[in-house]
Amino acid sequence: MAAPTTPGDISSLLEALNPDAGLVERHVWLIRLLEWIRGNDSPPEASVARVDLLLDVLDARPHTTEKLQAWWRALLQSVDGSTLLSDYGFASRNAFVSELVDRLHHKLLPATPETTDASELFGLVLNDAQDAQWLAALPPPTLQRLARLLSTPAAGHNAPLRPGLTHWQSTLLDAMTFCTSQIRAAGFSPEIRLRMSNPARETSPFHSLAADLEAVHDAWLAGRDTQTAVLQFSSQLEACRHAAASVYSHLDAHGISVDLVFRLRQLRERVLRVRALLDCLLEDNSYRASARLVSHLARVSQEQRSIGALVASNSSLLAAKVAERSSETGEHYITRTRSEYRNMLGNAAGGGALTALTTALKFGLMAVGLSAFWYGFWSGVVYAASFVLIQLLHFTLATKQPAMTAPAMAAKLKDIADAQALGAFVDEVTHLVRSQVAAVLGNVVVVFPVVIALSAAMALALGAPMITEDRAHYVLHSLTLMGPSLLFAAFTGVLLFSSSIVAGWVENWFVLHRLDSAIRHNPRITTWLGLVRADRWAHFMRNNISGLAANISLGFMLGLVPPILAFLGPALDVRHVTLSAGQLGAACAALGWDVVKNPALWWAVASIPFIGVLNVGVSFYLAFRVALQAHNVSGVGRSRIHSAIFARLRQAPLSFFWPARENGA
Repeated sequence: MAAPTTPGDISSLLEALNPDAGLVERHVWLIRLLEWIRGNDSPPEASVARVDLLLDVLDARPHTTEKLQAWWRALLQSVDGSTLLSDYGFASRNAFVSELVDRLHHKLLPATPETTDASELFGLVLNDAQDAQWLAALPPPTLQRLARLLSTPAAGHNAPLRPGLTHWQSTLLDAMTFCTSQIRAAGFSPEIRLRMSNPARETSPFHSLAADLEAVHDAWLAGRDTQTAVLQFSSQLEACRHAAASVYSHLDAHGISVDLVFRLRQLRERVLRVRALLDCLLEDNSYRASARLVSHLARVSQEQRSIGALVASNSSLLAAKVAERSSETGEHYITRTRSEYRNMLGNAAGGGALTALTTALKFGLMAVGLSAFWYGFWSGVVYAASFVLIQLLHFTLATKQPAMTAPAMAAKLKDIADAQALGAFVDEVTHLVRSQVAAVLGNVVVVFPVVIALSAAMALALGAPMITEDRAHYVLHSLTLMGPSLLFAAFTGVLLFSSSIVAGWVENWFVLHRLDSAIRHNPRITTWLGLVRADRWAHFMRNNISGLAANISLGFMLGLVPPILAFLGPALDVRHVTLSAGQLGAACAALGWDVVKNPALWWAVASIPFIGVLNVGVSFYLAFRVALQAHNVSGVGRSRIHSAIFARLRQAPLSFFWPARENGA
């Protein structure tokens, strides 16, 4: 085999062309040719110019053109292009770890051109990010010249049916058949079929999809008018897509798994692939659709190598799994009327009173002198028990709300291009801010005096307040605005968001496995509990599983994560606005009235609103980003949203803090 040529040496490259060479030599020559076309970080226009130059050189050398065409026919006989067109970019299953290992292998280990797999060869040949750009930039005249150069007669089973059938057209027909069969297999799978809406399942467009495609094939191969057959097939494809999309509307009843979301997205992408293949088959002589398809496959080639794209894709799948559940739960935390606002204040006040007891128990654990891990563990138990009690009594802990309400708000961004939908979203922003103000105020305003009262009662009963003066000074120092409290508050926001992810995952798992139905109807359980009690437990768990998971996970995160991180290295602590206000109350009770003269008190007081803002803001921001990713609205016009919110803030600033008077009130 000839020595590798430099990118600029097209003459030497063409001289090295040998149509009788072996498989590896053919593939290596193709790789060198694409390297020359691509150039060294040149713009797409330069690559297009090199393609034109190559065609000009071949026009001037008829003998070289014959060699290239013979080489091309040999290449087509050794690889199967239909599999490339139908399956490239699609995975057989959702397996993050194995896919990650495969991509690491591709990045770290060299690939061999000794292959008969068209997909592997495609990845070797078009392995640069700019390949998709110059392929898409090829003008129709250049595409027509390439088609005349590379078109070869079909030699497969379709060839006798249509005179002049090319290998490319025959490959497109086979690829559409393969891809359509995959769509039908996905639509008939029980995981998708049983979750479709009743009308979609009864009319099931997947049944006739193969026959409709066959009608398109027959009409096209026979040279008849294909318009009617194509319209019927296209409408069935769209019906299949809608039938699969109906699965999403049944999440409440059936739950959803990452694998199911993966299959639904693969089905949708396959529908788009079949449409692209059909456009290539029916296009005019410009070959623009073919160029778009190959350009798309080049982009897919890059995505298949990208670890970042893999992480983003799996993050999107996980987001879709939990965001719908959090969206349903989050609606309960948004107040829209004055009566709901007053109820929120009352519930938050109850939550603040119970958090005062949590503060007392937390300081009691400190007095025991446990090791760091066991102190964190029992602190988690105290937090979790307190948060669950707040939930069961229908009280409110303010900072748990944002991570739940964000998905509910993001669901309203699906039609954000509509001005009315944008206005509805801004309304939700005002409702949310108002709800958070009410919840934080209710918690903080009540927890502070209740802790002081508890400390005074302990001083009367036990002869000592809740904490010592030394501990009180430490509390003031730890909460000061001049210290790391704001960093710790932002970190606490991350934990609050994480608890919402756990809540969404657990509730989805509960529904997916139909555990409420199992509790209600399982013979062993009904024998043990009785029918009435089993039904009551099933109803309770279905309505409260998300909150229980959020509260228990949050409690143990607040207790255990700081000592674990301290052991590993990063010394991060938690700053929860309600608990911090309670600790501040205990410090004031221990130090007495003289504390008002201490500047450390006012620095600590000044940090409380900032802790609240960071708790709420960070958890809401992270949850909102996940929800946007789940709803595929990451490209939404954020400037329009910001402008609309600021416009509302200028026009009605009080609406963010107090609800408008209700009609008829």
